[in-house]
Amino acid sequence: MEKSARRAKKLKEYSFFLLLGSLLIVLSSSLNVDAGEVRLANFHAKKQIQEVQIDLPRNLPRFKYNTGLNFTYPDAVRGVYMTAHTAGGYSNFLDVRNNPSRKLSASGKKFADIIHLIDNTELNAVVIDIKDDWGNLTYVPEPNSPLAEIGKPYIKNPRELLELLEEKQIYPIARIVVFKDTVLANKKPNLSFLQNGAVWKNNRKESFVNPFLKEVWDHNVEVAIAAAKLGFKEIQFDYVRFPEGFEKRDQILTYSMGAYKEIEMDNIQKRVQAVTDFVAYAKEQLKPYDVDVSVDIFGYTATLPEAPGIGQNFTKISEHVDVISSMIYPSHWTSYFGIAKPDLEPYRLVTAYAKVENEKLSTLESRPISRPWIQDFTASYLGKGNYRNYGKEEVEAQIKALNENGINEFLLWDAANTYTVGVDYTPLNK
Repeated sequence: MEKSARRAKKLKEYSFFLLLGSLLIVLSSSLNVDAGEVRLANFHAKKQIQEVQIDLPRNLPRFKYNTGLNFTYPDAVRGVYMTAHTAGGYSNFLDVRNNPSRKLSASGKKFADIIHLIDNTELNAVVIDIKDDWGNLTYVPEPNSPLAEIGKPYIKNPRELLELLEEKQIYPIARIVVFKDTVLANKKPNLSFLQNGAVWKNNRKESFVNPFLKEVWDHNVEVAIAAAKLGFKEIQFDYVRFPEGFEKRDQILTYSMGAYKEIEMDNIQKRVQAVTDFVAYAKEQLKPYDVDVSVDIFGYTATLPEAPGIGQNFTKISEHVDVISSMIYPSHWTSYFGIAKPDLEPYRLVTAYAKVENEKLSTLESRPISRPWIQDFTASYLGKGNYRNYGKEEVEAQIKALNENGINEFLLWDAANTYTVGVDYTPLNK
């Protein structure tokens, strides 16, 4: 009886701090409170409640941030990728729409072409870079924002862009590149990986920040919250991993393991745990903002127990997201599924992958939506005889393979944002 009473008392105490923490997260900017510290305290309060082994009351108030924009989740998301440069062309697009005598700029034309494509097909969503592959925020926030110093004016007014997407009822997804972050690595080398005292760079001169460190987590959560406040309906985390081939650099590079140092696991499992924990943490911190959370992941991770070098475990990550987006471009596979040259056989490759993914997701109690990235570009870099020109037939083959295996959502990738015209995106079951 006394034990039960103590548990009830602890639950009341922790629930109070949890409720207060949720309120402070929403109000932190105006109250001048460090949102990262509040989130971490809130995270620990929840863990303590779990340790008391009493479920939270279902009627506990939940705060939801209201952006004032209205987007409805489509019957199935069928989207395309937009760089910040292309998305920034929206302002020129609006200018020409209001003043037809004016001309579209290069970015304005790309933006206009994508809007026209969506207007006239079954496409209904865009993925827009909000934190790019170098670590830049792709718009300039208010001067008092802690993110102001990484802001770049690629998108003049993201709220205005979102209002245009609302008018068109195009579902907006904010892409945030997480651990590949040259900007933050150079600014704070202690958050990165060092080699001979300098920030390590890969062959493309890119640097990564350390997934073991909560400060890195909170930096990206701040970006995600800012995107959610702007009105994006989904936060898509990309590069949620250690650098490729990290298992070969584990003992060479200098870096901190933070709170993971004392955990009794080998380094491989520590990497998997850190990456998975970040996804779970970010999902939890974004709850007050009424957004879905998705993660981009290498397609091959679904075919393995886990990818130990980079720390990605397909099943564990899938347990903490609303949407899982495997990158399954045929050109990115070597000889796989018994297919010698996968880029030449998009239908066969995607069919084989979809079967493996479905089997993996079927083991989960609460499976996320599957929304793979598919290929709408030509991989001529593979060399003669190893690639084919991708157009209507190749894109439709990938979509058909997904649909036949019960996967009705997809995202099209082309780094140049020039998507094939004339493709039938209509789902097979529609």
